Amino acid sequence: MRWQVVLFFSMLSLFYVLGQVSYSVPEEMSKGSLVGNIAQDLGLDLKRLKTGKARLHVGNSAEYIELNKERGLLLIKERIDREALCKQTTPCALHFQMILENPIEFYRITVEIKDINDNAPIFKMKDMVFEISESAVKGSTFILEKALDSDVGINGLKSYLLNRTDNFALKLNDNTDGGTEVEMVLEKPLDREKEDHLTLTLTAVDGGEPQLSGTVQIHITVLDVNDNAPVFTHSTYKSSLMENSSKGTPLITVTAIDKDQGANGLVTYSISNNIEGILDLFEIHETSGEVRLIGNVDYETSKHYQLKIKAKDHGGLSGSSKIMFDITDVNDNSPIIDLMSATQSVLEDSILKTVVAVMNVHDADSDDNGVVKCFLSEDVPFNIESTANGFYSIVTDSDLDRERASEYNITVTCSDEGLPSLSSSVTLTLQISDVNDNAPVFERTSYEAYIVENNTPGLSIFTVKATDADWNQNARVSYILEGSSINGVPVSSYVSVSADSGVIHTLRSFDYEQIKDFQFRVKAQDGGSPPLSSNVTVKIVVQDQNDNPPQILYPVQTGGSLVAEMVPRSADVGYLVTKGTVLCTVTATDADEGSNGKVMYSITNTLDDVPVIFPEVLSEFTDYIQDKEYNDNLTFYLVLALAVVSFLFITCLVVIISVKIYRWRQSRILYHSSLPVIPYYPPRYSDTLGTGALPHVYNYEVCRTTDSRKSDCKFGRAGSQNVLIMDPSSTGTMSDIFATIHFKISCSDLSTHTHRDTHI
Repeated sequence: MRWQVVLFFSMLSLFYVLGQVSYSVPEEMSKGSLVGNIAQDLGLDLKRLKTGKARLHVGNSAEYIELNKERGLLLIKERIDREALCKQTTPCALHFQMILENPIEFYRITVEIKDINDNAPIFKMKDMVFEISESAVKGSTFILEKALDSDVGINGLKSYLLNRTDNFALKLNDNTDGGTEVEMVLEKPLDREKEDHLTLTLTAVDGGEPQLSGTVQIHITVLDVNDNAPVFTHSTYKSSLMENSSKGTPLITVTAIDKDQGANGLVTYSISNNIEGILDLFEIHETSGEVRLIGNVDYETSKHYQLKIKAKDHGGLSGSSKIMFDITDVNDNSPIIDLMSATQSVLEDSILKTVVAVMNVHDADSDDNGVVKCFLSEDVPFNIESTANGFYSIVTDSDLDRERASEYNITVTCSDEGLPSLSSSVTLTLQISDVNDNAPVFERTSYEAYIVENNTPGLSIFTVKATDADWNQNARVSYILEGSSINGVPVSSYVSVSADSGVIHTLRSFDYEQIKDFQFRVKAQDGGSPPLSSNVTVKIVVQDQNDNPPQILYPVQTGGSLVAEMVPRSADVGYLVTKGTVLCTVTATDADEGSNGKVMYSITNTLDDVPVIFPEVLSEFTDYIQDKEYNDNLTFYLVLALAVVSFLFITCLVVIISVKIYRWRQSRILYHSSLPVIPYYPPRYSDTLGTGALPHVYNYEVCRTTDSRKSDCKFGRAGSQNVLIMDPSSTGTMSDIFATIHFKISCSDLSTHTHRDTHI
């Protein structure tokens, strides 16, 4: 076996290589025979053939060649009969492509099928019959049927041989179409009386090795006197025919004239073509010579047809002519789109001019009817470009964005330039693969939430929410609390954020009096690689709750201390106990704010709240009711009591003066000092007879301000109701009788009236 390899490469600028390689093999090779080493001839590595999923693309043609990827060889898959494949067309070749992926590459492969001498010349007619008049003149010619040889070139029909050449010689004439006309020429007149029937043998031989031949018998009946053969009006007739002409269409009428008269002048017409299938397309009326179309002619199959017409008279003489039909092309073929390779998905960040599909487009029509233009019928970010004769690539034409469009249905429409124009379409579905090119975006630029103090740890405050325009893992958002501190304490000890939901929980109970607000940052991060993130500021405002009672700053309370005002025992009826003097200034504060921190002052006047211990007075005196009966010891006791009272009176007077001076000095000191002072009031005593208890007649006036530190309590007002009065009906003295007036100052806030008391 002999074979040749021709290799031709042409590099293109569209990310794949288009090359061409040609092989030549003889027909009828056995299955598995070697065509060529495609890997070596194209300079491809065997590993590339495997990883690139190399395959042969033959389109609509039968698969005669197969690819062995393991060895990089092209092998015969099916036995090839050149005659069945190409008939008389030369050269005969198979055209297909080898396609590789990742990246997309394709190579054009041509395998020429060489003819071998496997067909002998044959004659369609079993016998040729002639009726020749004995009066036929020397030199008369008789057209013989040509033999057919399916082989071409040197293996085709070469020559003819005619046996028994006593009366006839063989003449071969070359036609303008390259064929050969075979004629039998009368060399010696016939004599019907000597021989009325002749049998000759016509042999056709080819030029192959070994030489093959075919024979046919020629039977000649010698007729009596017919000396004029039919003669056509034209040696060659020409006509045109539209390829879509309907069956029965009359095409042309030929005429042959025979100068003989009578039966010898009657002419009959027939088609003498030996081309296979010609009689299925055309017919001629036997007597009129009209040629009609009886089949379907196809410009794409044959552009020209040639008919051999024979006119024969009843004397056996004949003449011949030929008709040349030119087939006119009609736009009856739509472009055929062969999608050779296509990518199912492409990354959204692919560079411009990325190839997503390769296709071959061809139109079997000719001229303008076969000129094809392809375009994308929809507004898509892709473009179609012609890379070679009939080959197109679909490439990216602008930036892709999966968030704008995740899928494209790319419709490719190819139309020819015929009238009317025919078109074909194919739709390619292309998925846009996601790339992590979008960071999470919070719903708000900042967040502010409120929480009431004394909350329960673990309480859900609110939720931050961020969305990511990407897809799948790239759009999965996780929330992270960014590291920071509040007054030196990590923010992670105050709050936590759920990584999946973005819910923010408290980790401790907040005290408004310690921290009123704080802020931190939450980061939203997606699951891409590398991950993208964004952050947002969150402010937590702690709301005040009335959880602190007022604190009395002045007077300072130490174990329920009291402020006392004494009435002497010697007070007579109508004795002025006290006037509207300022006994004390009560100062209180509340740690809360707003309405929760405003202090209200009130006086509680019940004696039930008097403490059990009354150290300054009750330790020395007790109340009792003076018995009105006089006894013998009364005088003694009165004298003794008078002496004691006098002593005590003088002592108290000295003490009172000292206390007044002391209080005056203390008031001066308090005026210049912010420290609370506990005033001390010494008791005053008086020996006065009387009976019954001291009437509890008193009245108070309370003045308040909004500032608890400047609130004053005022007691006494001009009038009788703020004076302690002895009962006029009493005639006794207040010996050993002591009466105490006690009241309580209550300071409460304005919200829940939580109060703190002090006794006076």
